[in-house]
Amino acid sequence: MRVEGTARRAACVGALVVAAAGPSGPVLAAAPADSSLLAGGLHTHNLAGLAILIGLTVFATILSLMHLHERSRWTRREREQAAALGALRGAHDRAEMLLNAERQVIVTWAGRGEPVIEGDVSLAFDGVRSAASTARRILAFGSWLLPSDAAALEAAVETLRVRGAGFRLNLRSQSGRSIDAQGQAVAGRALLRLRETTEERRELIELRETLDEARRGLAALAGLLDAIPQPVWQRNRDGGLAWVNTAYVAAVEARSREAALEAGVELLDRQAREFIAREDGGRRPGPGARQALRLSAVVAGGRRILDVTETGLESGRVGIAVDVSELESVRADLQRQMDANVRTLDQLPTAVAIFDARQRLIFHNAAYRQLWDLDAAFLDGRPLDGEILDYLRSQRKLPEQADFKSWKQGVLAAYRAAEANETWWYLPDGRTLRVVADPNPQGGLTYLFDDVSDRMKLESRYNALMQVQAETLDTLKEPVAVFAADGRLTFANRAFATVWRLDPATLEARPRIDAVIEACRSLAPAEEPWLDIRDAVVGLESRSGLARRLEVVDGTVLDCAAQPLPEGATLITLIDVTASVNVERALTEKNEALERAAQLRDTFVHHVSYELRSPLTNIIGFTQLLGDETVGALNERQREYSDHILRSSGSLLVIINDILDLASIDAGSLELQRETVDVRATIEAAARGIEDRLAESTVSLDLDVPADIGSVVADGKRVRQILFNLLSNAVGFSSAGQRIAVQAQRSPTELVLSVRDEGRGMPPEVAARVFDRFESHTLGTRHRGVGLGLSIVRSFVELHGGRVSLETAPGIGTRVTCTFPIPDPESHMEAAE
Repeated sequence: MRVEGTARRAACVGALVVAAAGPSGPVLAAAPADSSLLAGGLHTHNLAGLAILIGLTVFATILSLMHLHERSRWTRREREQAAALGALRGAHDRAEMLLNAERQVIVTWAGRGEPVIEGDVSLAFDGVRSAASTARRILAFGSWLLPSDAAALEAAVETLRVRGAGFRLNLRSQSGRSIDAQGQAVAGRALLRLRETTEERRELIELRETLDEARRGLAALAGLLDAIPQPVWQRNRDGGLAWVNTAYVAAVEARSREAALEAGVELLDRQAREFIAREDGGRRPGPGARQALRLSAVVAGGRRILDVTETGLESGRVGIAVDVSELESVRADLQRQMDANVRTLDQLPTAVAIFDARQRLIFHNAAYRQLWDLDAAFLDGRPLDGEILDYLRSQRKLPEQADFKSWKQGVLAAYRAAEANETWWYLPDGRTLRVVADPNPQGGLTYLFDDVSDRMKLESRYNALMQVQAETLDTLKEPVAVFAADGRLTFANRAFATVWRLDPATLEARPRIDAVIEACRSLAPAEEPWLDIRDAVVGLESRSGLARRLEVVDGTVLDCAAQPLPEGATLITLIDVTASVNVERALTEKNEALERAAQLRDTFVHHVSYELRSPLTNIIGFTQLLGDETVGALNERQREYSDHILRSSGSLLVIINDILDLASIDAGSLELQRETVDVRATIEAAARGIEDRLAESTVSLDLDVPADIGSVVADGKRVRQILFNLLSNAVGFSSAGQRIAVQAQRSPTELVLSVRDEGRGMPPEVAARVFDRFESHTLGTRHRGVGLGLSIVRSFVELHGGRVSLETAPGIGTRVTCTFPIPDPESHMEAAE
């Protein structure tokens, strides 16, 4: 067909060529018969032949090209068909291989025709059967499947063949094998696939069990990771967080694990993560542990030091952060402690040198270098212990030894000892060293060189001094005894043994305090002092000095003093105070007699004052009655006598009242009647009470009272009495023309009242007793009194809680200052309530 088409295309090309030359025919046929015309005709005929030749050539060329093109198409198509056939054969082979790769049977139905059975037809039998004899018997499902499974399979196959509905069933054979039945419609055919899945099911069950076990293991592992206090995380291949434990959630302060994962909350900052990536060398995640990196991070709101370890896995990376802040703190403290110990050792007077297990010097303090006068550069070179010993021997600084080699080996043998070794080195320069060689736990040796030369000298001197003291105490007349901390007598001088009549054999046996007291009780039978002395010697409470008096049966009185000594010892000293006790007793009896006499005097004065007040009151009353002339007129002399009687009676009444007030104060029965007292009015009232005496003595009175002095809470009557007595004394000790000044000052806490006169003043010996009762010193003035005024003043001021001071000297006058405290109004109200 393709050749015929090609011929037709060539014929068409030829027809085109003939058609192109056709018009010249008529032209040639109609030309005239002359030669020019003939020549033209021949020329035209040649052109037409040439055109035909060219057309034939073109036609042949096109035909050849078309033939080559069609041939190449056929060749290419044959190759494609061969390749497709090969692919079909390969697919068929693969299908055969897949079909035979496992025990399975494929049954296909095309319409109502016979089924085609392919595969391992022995699937339905326990033994190997011939495929030719058993191929169709596989469709007898009831012969090899369980009845229920066979019925279900037959119904499903029928539905598949009729309706094309696919199905998949899991069946059991009569021998217990598992069969997977799958039916489906493919290209108008019904296909049934029967495949044995016994091994697959078994493997599936085992796989499920393995997965369950792995799942339980992962759950346990997750629970374990949640239980540990260190943050743990897992990253995926992209570096994002895939899982974190509870400690990680708490460290980043997230609400939950899911919130931390969703937000991608990182425990480490970007700089720390980049540092971990750089330390990892830029390698891809993979198995293999990495060394822990010490980083700083914020954990639960606080800056902590973490040891971070990230390990690569196939699926990403896992990491853990261990908080080593406490470890770093302890390590820093340890380093500081070691530095402090080094500084401390360098300050110790004891020479210290530490050698390592190779016997090389690794540490020495300044005292070691000074002890042996060694060069610092030599010691910094870490010489061997033996080299140092050789150098010191060459400098004649070690003890002289007959066999130095053996002695050196004995010194170096301490490196192999299990316990510390103590030796004494007596150096040629007279020094004595106590040398302790203590093995180090990690190997090596620590030397302690203690220069005990001074201590030994001091000990020798101390022993000599103790001997001198013992001889000195033994010659004392006072009994002395020393008891140790265990209560045993360690020393007693001859006086102690003589007083208590103890024999030397008893003292040399170092008896206990109980035995000594038992021996002394025969001479001083009082029990209580001895119990106190025993407690002072062996008591468990705080030890302090003790003084007790012992009365001996012969009348001797001894004062016993127990004084604690260092190291729990106690010193007992006895002093004979018989003479002083006798004098004391006499003085005590005399003092008691004087006190009784003073008490009798005060009682007498008190009773007399009460007895005198009643008649004195009558005298004053009748004198006032006479002065008023109600019973008759008086002449001038009688009126003068009446005035003198009235003034004298008033002075006597004041004295009696003062005596009664002092008696009440002594008895504690006088109580102040506190009230609000106007200070200025009180001072003016006291001044009015002595106006007549001021006028009689021609003494002027100045009142320096601020207008805003205000008022205080006090007993107004007693304050006026105080001022009256002070003004009376000032008038009595002032001369004519002199001045008396009363000054009042107030502060937030005190009221100060002072009375100053310009009199003669008082010498110190008089001023020291001026406030005593019945101390009256006229000092050459007209003042007379019983010496109770200033005593009354001091008593009343002290009852108010105040104080009295006196400033006086001969020739400059006297100033008496009374200071009254101003109570807090609130506290006064509470006290009143």
